[in-house]
Amino acid sequence: MEKNVLKVITDAMLEKKGQQVVSLDLSSIGTAISDYFVVCNADSTTAVAAIADNIIVRMEEKCGRKVLRMQGLENDFWIILDYGDIVVHVFLTQYREFYRLEDLWADAERVEYTDEPVVEQTVSEKRVKPKAASKVRASAKRVKNRDGE
Repeated sequence: MEKNVLKVITDAMLEKKGQQVVSLDLSSIGTAISDYFVVCNADSTTAVAAIADNIIVRMEEKCGRKVLRMQGLENDFWIILDYGDIVVHVFLTQYREFYRLEDLWADAERVEYTDEPVVEQTVSEKRVKPKAASKVRASAKRVKNRDGE
């Protein structure tokens, strides 16, 4: 189940153009406060807030999980979403570079997510319209030379 939850979080980050999306498996580290950290960054506070909001919505929709604690919504340069076993960090780019959170947990297994998120399509969106038939008859398409032949 944790892998599915991680996918929901990372897809939510990528949907809103989160950059350098990484998960850190902290479960084997005895002093860790959670099993996973999921980290990304964005270049504006508006994008940071949008990513965090999207994660909250997707986690409720797809996993039925509500965030237990949130921090940083008042400034949008580092938002933390605590789901107990998973803690999500959404940074403004320069703050991620400054704090280097991943370096503090260098012993953790690291997975980078670079693919675009899988967007679910409804049946109607999957239908492809057939090409329209040409209204010009095949005989009319023949090109005649100057002599009319």
